[in-house]
Amino acid sequence: MKELRGYQKEISIKANEILKVNKIVYLAMEVRTGKTATSLNIANLYGAENVLFITKKKAIQSILNDFKDFNFNYNLNVINNESLHLNKGEYDLIISDEHHRNGAFPKPNKCTKLIKENFSHLPMVFLSGTPTPESYSQIYHQFWLSAYSPFRQYVNFYKWANEYVNVKKKYLGYAEVNDYSEAKQELIKKSIDKYMISFTQEQAGFTTSVKETILFVDMLPIIHKIANKLKKDKVFEGKNDLIIADTGAKMMSKLHQLYSGTVILESGNYQILDMSKLCYIEDNYSINKIAIFYKFQAEKEMIQKFYGDRICFDLETFDNTNKNIACQLQSFREGVSLRNAEYIIFLNIEHSAVTYFQAKDRMTTIERKNNEVIYLFAKGGIESYIFKTVSNKKNFTLSHFNRYLKE
Repeated sequence: MKELRGYQKEISIKANEILKVNKIVYLAMEVRTGKTATSLNIANLYGAENVLFITKKKAIQSILNDFKDFNFNYNLNVINNESLHLNKGEYDLIISDEHHRNGAFPKPNKCTKLIKENFSHLPMVFLSGTPTPESYSQIYHQFWLSAYSPFRQYVNFYKWANEYVNVKKKYLGYAEVNDYSEAKQELIKKSIDKYMISFTQEQAGFTTSVKETILFVDMLPIIHKIANKLKKDKVFEGKNDLIIADTGAKMMSKLHQLYSGTVILESGNYQILDMSKLCYIEDNYSINKIAIFYKFQAEKEMIQKFYGDRICFDLETFDNTNKNIACQLQSFREGVSLRNAEYIIFLNIEHSAVTYFQAKDRMTTIERKNNEVIYLFAKGGIESYIFKTVSNKKNFTLSHFNRYLKE
């Protein structure tokens, strides 16, 4: 049977006290510090008998393993957000993993609405390493889904924003709309402080370092030919199909696809054009056990075609065989451990700052001292511009892309 670390026990005790008083406790614990086991122990201390744990699909088995390994003795149901509409059972505690996913504003997302509709009356434990990754305005709906929210006197985000946000104007196309992203951080912190427990890797005793290396790969001439044609004419005509980039969003997407070697055609079919990045990985990391992060579905197909049965797409196979693993950035950025990888290699990069910071930390454990993360960018491509933006904690948006085109 596993034993909790000392700090996990201390946090559990403190969190249980907060939960009993406020019916909400928010564990803002950095990645790999053991949020899951800590939250399961909180449920145990709280005296819960039936617990619902809401997480991402990829993390379900890991949570069930922790529950078994630590020998907790209550009933636990672990589901993903997409299954919320099927779960209306009788529970006495909710644990919401990666809780920042409920931070959409100004409107709540579907899953957030379902949690509020079905479970708002129950005590809740919130878990996230990054509660407000883009804006403190993301905090409102994270608490709104509970009947015990410190903001419950505000019936909706707009009422709340009148007090907690410096509302500005921005232009989307020809329309002027309200910009709610500049929240009043100090005022919000005063309201939520009694619910929060923050904990860092440094406090946990992590001495690990993440070494990030950017490598540039020569892509085939066809990639630059198509990219330049799209930039100039917004269309590229092939033998049997078209690539059209007649809006800024389409142009950004097509170039992002192209510079890692694939593209979606106007027909909806995809084309694999260039495996240069995979050839580079094969030439330099073939003796290593690696995890490859990809963005687009066509990239997954390209990886499968290149590696055949030497690659897998699930953690269980990766952890128990000598196969490498390919991971979709959005799916694998949270709640999974790639501790058995010698290198994480980014075939492509996401526009999201949250994805960047979480994905690159997937190998980290308290025992591991060094992590090697490799980024493969096309020479003359868009990826280095995206990296510069997201590594500075900002999402890469259409406005960033338009500045890239002018350079």
